[in-house]
Amino acid sequence: MPQQQLQAAAKRLRPEFRRAVRTSAANVSAYARLQLPQSRKSEPAPGLRLSQIVRPLESVGAYIPAGRYPLPSTVIMTVVPARVAGVENIMLATPRAVDEIFGTAALLKVPRVFEMGGAQAIAAFAYGTRTVPKADRIVGPGNIYVAAAKRLLAGVVGIDFVAGPTEILIIASDGKPRWLAADMLAQAEHDTDASAILLTRSRSLAQAVAEEIEAQLADLPTAAAARVAIDRNSAILVVRSDEEAIELANRFAPEHLSLHDTSLLPGVRHAGGVFLGPFSPEAAGDYASGPNHVLPTSGAARLRGGLSAADFVKVISVQQLSPTALARLTPAITTLARAEGLEAHARSVEVRRG
Repeated sequence: MPQQQLQAAAKRLRPEFRRAVRTSAANVSAYARLQLPQSRKSEPAPGLRLSQIVRPLESVGAYIPAGRYPLPSTVIMTVVPARVAGVENIMLATPRAVDEIFGTAALLKVPRVFEMGGAQAIAAFAYGTRTVPKADRIVGPGNIYVAAAKRLLAGVVGIDFVAGPTEILIIASDGKPRWLAADMLAQAEHDTDASAILLTRSRSLAQAVAEEIEAQLADLPTAAAARVAIDRNSAILVVRSDEEAIELANRFAPEHLSLHDTSLLPGVRHAGGVFLGPFSPEAAGDYASGPNHVLPTSGAARLRGGLSAADFVKVISVQQLSPTALARLTPAITTLARAEGLEAHARSVEVRRG
């Protein structure tokens, strides 16, 4: 898309929207700086100098959904960490022209924006075309076709992860039913495949939240999707103890884990993102608090956390040995090399003794 069109979209943005983008981008940038791996040096033995250097990827493609709910916040969550990491060529693909998406891209000074979507957009980033440069890594959520394309092309191009339907698990044994119901519906409204689960030791709270969900659905503009998600994929479960709740949460490995009791955090082993206390709704993380909202779903939080600045860099190992350090390691090197049948490896060390 021509930069003039992006700038025109930015001019049509409401002042409060522009302020919101600046607030969100500042917090996401600050958090991304905390996540960057650092160059380090070590000398574990005399003459054995070891270090790591950190280098950014050269080119990144971010996919921004623009279907039922266009997501300008995802522009912030993908572009800002890449910029903090030092990526030179940041590209953005979105399936249709939406002022909030194009305008946010302009505010963040994204150099290349393409109006393309679906699996074909992922293929374009993976292989490159006459007009779309090849990306080293593709990040960002999408529909089932985008997810399938990323899964198929992983290895041809780097990806963040394959995101499935969104989910939240809340553990609370006291609190305001209105707040808990609102948090569950905030997740359920994404789409009919979303899930929202509440684990509580209180039967009375469970009943009150269930009733409050029905009350809030009555005038929720997105009730059509939320109703299906609540009825088909969501639940309120009464547990015997907080320990049982945490164990269930770790088995589920949710994308979003909300803990109203902050003392439960040490027991968390698997979660995409954790929201501590009653004043930390998941929506804060979706938009403005700083941590990334591109998070693993469907149990993938057992393997990794959310998108971070670290996904946009490479950590390269560096080693320098002095003659004395190499001589000291020669017995270990040659013994292991010959045990593996790699004689030339052993000789490449021994030849240096003369």
